[in-house]
Amino acid sequence: MRVIAKKTLIDFWKKYKDAEQPLRAWYHETINAEWNTHHDVKMLYKNASILKNNRVVFNIAGNKYRLIAAIHYKYHIVYIRFIGTHKEYDIIDANKI
Repeated sequence: MRVIAKKTLIDFWKKYKDAEQPLRAWYHETINAEWNTHHDVKMLYKNASILKNNRVVFNIAGNKYRLIAAIHYKYHIVYIRFIGTHKEYDIIDANKI
């Protein structure tokens, strides 16, 4: 999969140091994945939440942070739409961001 944009992850882990290793792990697992459906995502990330509009919510750092990605399976592209704390996540609409 191709992840757009890694810079979003880097900017986040510069602010939250404890997120760096979990986000690096998520990034490397994702770029090496070959997801064609939501089922493929769930095989690797059993706790991921599948939303409408091809959005997936990933729990990061033991569920301390949330990452929302829009996945375009046909083109093997993962767009990072949001990364934040639970408090930040609670005030957004994950289906629309």
